Amino acid sequence: MSEEQSTKKKGNKKVEAEMSFLDHLEELRWHIIRSSIAVLVFAIVAFVMKNFIFDAVILRPRLPEFWTNRMLAKLGEIVGAESLNINQKPLNLIAIKMSDQFMMHIMISIIAGLIIAFPFIIHEFWRFIKPALYEKEKQHATGAVFYTSVLFMIGVLFGYYLIVPLSIEFLGSYSVSADVVNQINTRSYIGTVTSISLASGVVFLLPIFVYFLSKVGILTPQFMKTYRKHAYVAMLLLSAVITPPDIFSQIMVCLPLIVLYEVGIVISRRVVKKREYDMDAM
Repeated sequence: MSEEQSTKKKGNKKVEAEMSFLDHLEELRWHIIRSSIAVLVFAIVAFVMKNFIFDAVILRPRLPEFWTNRMLAKLGEIVGAESLNINQKPLNLIAIKMSDQFMMHIMISIIAGLIIAFPFIIHEFWRFIKPALYEKEKQHATGAVFYTSVLFMIGVLFGYYLIVPLSIEFLGSYSVSADVVNQINTRSYIGTVTSISLASGVVFLLPIFVYFLSKVGILTPQFMKTYRKHAYVAMLLLSAVITPPDIFSQIMVCLPLIVLYEVGIVISRRVVKKREYDMDAM
């Protein structure tokens, strides 16, 4: 490292050291404000595009013509599995309270704004964290915003296109008695669709969590390997709960989760090896 680079790095660290706790809070506040503005802007756009958001996105998975329902029906014909014929009878929804539909409109607009603005939110928080990192740490974290955003979006799409229609088929048609008629509340339906999609987005961030937990020494590849069987059982149980009672649907949901877990082991191993190499080089 040249003398000029060394001086510049020390100067940057000095400036960071001179920032008080309140200065950091003020900086964080502005990042949060900018992120909130981005969510609000996209939420307003989603609010205006009510017909598309509800008819083409939120309410679509319950209909036979939804892409996943059509593809599974075709697959069912090929393999001779009638259980893959899901959501062939459209689920009827009702609104109980006068304000239900309006409140759902607002809630969905905010959630849509959050999902669309997610890359910008991650970018803002990365800008807040980045000055505290060393140059080598910044290099290792290159592309963090991009990969985090991509994994989250893939997770949301996975949940929406696969888990949501399977869950609607199972929960919407489940009956404890012929005397009990399902009258699904709109709030319950929308809550199921959004919670599954967002939860899937968070689950797909597993490799990112593994990377940072391994970086700080909390998680190791040995730990993940030791409890691999336990993790597989948990994934299978989760798949069994949210899918219809057939092995094919459970495998379709469980397989990506297993792949993510195995990718996490590889990431953790590389992080640990890199840390050990850096310690030996010191």
